[in-house]
Amino acid sequence: MLISPDWVLLVLGRILLGGLFVYGGVHHVFIMAPLTAAISARGVPAPRLVLIAGSAFQTIAGALFTLDVYVAACAFGLIAFTIIASIMLLNFWDMEGQMRATAKTMWQTNLAIIGGLLIAAAYAL
Repeated sequence: MLISPDWVLLVLGRILLGGLFVYGGVHHVFIMAPLTAAISARGVPAPRLVLIAGSAFQTIAGALFTLDVYVAACAFGLIAFTIIASIMLLNFWDMEGQMRATAKTMWQTNLAIIGGLLIAAAYAL
């Protein structure tokens, strides 16, 4: 049995896209203090709990997505996660100068990631 090129591309795409969330969630463990402070500064109640829950969610959903388990559900959950995290931490509308430009670029990147997740969800349905 030959492995088809479309299957290889699909697997590579899931590894890259899902791996982004797995890496991000695990990485948060190592930068807990500054992220908790950033979330707290936005007025979010229980910022450490929010960070731990969000990091666990993105790690687990990213891993399931990568492993081809509940791909559409994981994609939709990760879309919601990305939107919520962007609103909480990338509030470019309240920023000026280089910080604003950087936050806007990060929003654009997140929108592209959401696009990839939508494609993956559509392919999985």
